[in-house]
Amino acid sequence: MKIYTKTGDKGTTSLVYGQRVSKNDNRVEAYGTIDEANSMIGLSLSYLKKTVLKEIKEQQKLEDVIGVLTNLQTTLFHVGAEISTPYGKEVKWKLTEEHILSLEKYIDTWNDSLPKLTQFVLPGGNSAASSLHVARTIVRRTERVSVDIENVNPLVLAYLNRLSDFLFVAARYVNFLYGEKEPVLHE
Repeated sequence: MKIYTKTGDKGTTSLVYGQRVSKNDNRVEAYGTIDEANSMIGLSLSYLKKTVLKEIKEQQKLEDVIGVLTNLQTTLFHVGAEISTPYGKEVKWKLTEEHILSLEKYIDTWNDSLPKLTQFVLPGGNSAASSLHVARTIVRRTERVSVDIENVNPLVLAYLNRLSDFLFVAARYVNFLYGEKEPVLHE
């Protein structure tokens, strides 16, 4: 299979089922930014997987984070496929309420381990956490673009909203596991 098709050379691309749209179509922008977020999560995973055991106290918790983020990457691929399916066509894979509840479970569990927020947290910390903060901002952009997609699945919007919250907590949790002091807003 060739990687290049040349079909997009004039500024159009195909949605699922072959409908051609401009590359600046909101659907294309939305699934493109999902891909960006997914890539940034991949970068975070590459940092997490290079952890030397002596760098972290609770290795099993780090392994759990790696597993959750790896599964999340697959889910994001499917969210992109759902967004790229034109309205009225069968979506081969759909988000469910369970996907949102799963994010909420991790948000609640990990957040319970963290120090209470008393100041605004600045994006940063170690490389893995910083990458998760960047992924969070990309997801927020995806959410802003997705609200303009005609007949978008409401669960997609809810999932993206919860996902950005999840990534914020995940970044804080990773910093916590590494014993990294969170950067905070200075008055």
